[in-house]
Amino acid sequence: MSGHSKWHNIQGRKNAQDAKRGKIFQKISRDLYQAAKAGDPDPANNPQLRLVMDKARAANMPKDNVQRAIDKASGVGGAKFEEITYEGYGPGGTAIMVAALTDNKNRTAAAVRSAFTHHGGSLGAAGSVSYMFDRKGYIVILRDGLDADEDTVLMDALDAGADDMKTSDDQFEIFSDPSSLTAVRDALQQKYNLDTAEVRMFPENTTEVPEDKVSQYQGLIDELESNDDVSDVYEAATLPEGVE
Repeated sequence: MSGHSKWHNIQGRKNAQDAKRGKIFQKISRDLYQAAKAGDPDPANNPQLRLVMDKARAANMPKDNVQRAIDKASGVGGAKFEEITYEGYGPGGTAIMVAALTDNKNRTAAAVRSAFTHHGGSLGAAGSVSYMFDRKGYIVILRDGLDADEDTVLMDALDAGADDMKTSDDQFEIFSDPSSLTAVRDALQQKYNLDTAEVRMFPENTTEVPEDKVSQYQGLIDELESNDDVSDVYEAATLPEGVE
């Protein structure tokens, strides 16, 4: 029985790792699409695309997956993909925004609506929660192996046109106006290896999920993030202390 339990434990960990890897690949695919769509699909002429491709290689993302994401942006195969944002409320009235990349709006809308409904939430109209979020340029520089202190990185970020920076043990998070992201990214890339450079939504304030709604809330987020059409889920929520 011990061997049987060990096999199931290992299998459980593997399934969890596979799910996490799938979410990482899903997000990188979205970033590849956006970078190729916004610029040249040839990475030699597109610094942002090169950055995301480097991230894909670091994550051991299969080359076929990378190429499919780029092909989507350039219309190879005839499929047309659209970026759509859905807004809604999770259990306890928490605000949630869902960014999707889809070739079938009806399919994606139905799946997103179903996820909200199944987990005690509701899909809202456009503008129902987006006013609770700020759209910002977001750049991450990892500290591991970095030969620069906080003051140096901060000065370089400000000189590049950034608005703010947060420091943690693992990374520097740099924020800018969305319209300035490209200029800030290009300037910092001359000195640093960037882990992330994208436009993201950040909540102005957060609402704590009621303790009796935590399971529902986590189920909603998990179902949304597991949808192949969903590229990002932005939450204006925090979990009660002690809950992961």
